[in-house]
Amino acid sequence: MELQITGQNIEVSSEVRRYVERKIGKLTRHFPNIIESIVEINQEKTRSPRQQFVVRTSVIGNGIRLHSQERGEDLFQAIDKVASALDRQLERQKGKLYEKGKGNSLTRGELKTETVNPFQPEVVKVKRFAIKPMSVIEAAEQMVILRHSFFFFLNTDTDEFNVLYQRQDGNYGLIEPELG
Repeated sequence: MELQITGQNIEVSSEVRRYVERKIGKLTRHFPNIIESIVEINQEKTRSPRQQFVVRTSVIGNGIRLHSQERGEDLFQAIDKVASALDRQLERQKGKLYEKGKGNSLTRGELKTETVNPFQPEVVKVKRFAIKPMSVIEAAEQMVILRHSFFFFLNTDTDEFNVLYQRQDGNYGLIEPELG
């Protein structure tokens, strides 16, 4: 299993690296065909010290792709949380494979010779609507009324199409496209 550990706003020490390797390495007991694990460690300046460290993990294996993100006041606590979340996801995935009759060889560590088709997204729904020109404040009000996390509109100030979105911290972001 290939393990990539990166840090943002934090230096990943050898002690942390060994701890992550030990915790994420235990995941192979449920699913030995894990090909790659990507761990991103981030230290954020938040008002709540309980959510200072963020650990995002992606696990890619033969036919599976799992993601998890956890927060904690201590880096090791956040790593423990994300490892247990991935452990639960892998156990659930293993159960699904057994129910389908595909799990026997996967748990022994044997690779299947099936070719896995890469994911090719397709458009399953097209929605059309009339756009009326409005200001950013009006767009924010419409977004709240409709209870959407983003809103596409024609900005009256710039006469361009913009996207207004709600950020995780509760504030708003505005996307203004530029021709490249």
